Amino acid sequence: MSTAIATVPTAGRRQTGARGWTITGWIFLVLLLLFAFLPMLWMLLTSVKTQFGALQYPPAWIPTEVTFEQYHRLLSPTNDVGHEFLGYLWNSVWISAATTVLSVMIAVPAAYAFSRFRFPGRKWLFFSVLFRNMFPAVVFLMPLFVMMRFLGLVNTQASLILTYLTFGLPLSIWLLKGFYDNIPIQLEQAARIDGATRFQAFMLVVMPLSAPGIVATAIYSFITAWNEYVYALTFLNDKSKLTLPVGLQRFFTEYATNWPGLMAASFIMSVPVVLMFLILQKYFVRALTEGAVKS
Repeated sequence: MSTAIATVPTAGRRQTGARGWTITGWIFLVLLLLFAFLPMLWMLLTSVKTQFGALQYPPAWIPTEVTFEQYHRLLSPTNDVGHEFLGYLWNSVWISAATTVLSVMIAVPAAYAFSRFRFPGRKWLFFSVLFRNMFPAVVFLMPLFVMMRFLGLVNTQASLILTYLTFGLPLSIWLLKGFYDNIPIQLEQAARIDGATRFQAFMLVVMPLSAPGIVATAIYSFITAWNEYVYALTFLNDKSKLTLPVGLQRFFTEYATNWPGLMAASFIMSVPVVLMFLILQKYFVRALTEGAVKS
């Protein structure tokens, strides 16, 4: 009897403690979301302000006059600003897309080879793949520029695609290799017994099962190329070939900065990445958590 009486307060304290931790977790989560989204909210609100409203002091969150003039200028190809901006947007889209396609095409077979085949120097070669990513990107700026000039690729967008592959590909191979390791090799062996070749077993069995990893790799490669600034600023000097991160600096002039225009361009630049995450987030989350529990 005394044991039962003592158990009830203990269970109540545990429930109260768990509820306290839940509330603390929610508060922490809300603060974290505010910290993450407030800059984007400020960017969006500034983009619909007038130049006078953006420069007023003290700054106001809510604009007194809402205008979509900057979006109209940026997305209209009939004026100079819109023509330049849409050109930067197109350059970023196709450079990022080309980098993503090439990265996936190279990373998929390379990661599969590291996962399934045993050859001399395999471990050393696999760890050396990440050697490039152990150093800041700026360290390789001058060597890569010299290489691109030797190849005659300076001021071409091909130089950016090749450069982005050098630091996007290693992590893609590592990510996909871990994914292939978790796919039972018995599934491929069963397909081989049924008459499939190794290539058919790879395409029909391994590829569908590794789809989340491939999608995550594609997202990572696209975002890496989409947001890159230093190499694009160094390798390109033709205005018609610039990408969006470099093109944004054209809103800064010697005498003034068009803050609403800069914020509107930044918001448009962030839309493709946000949409990509919203559409493909389930694959990305699966890719990040798939290796947590090994079957």
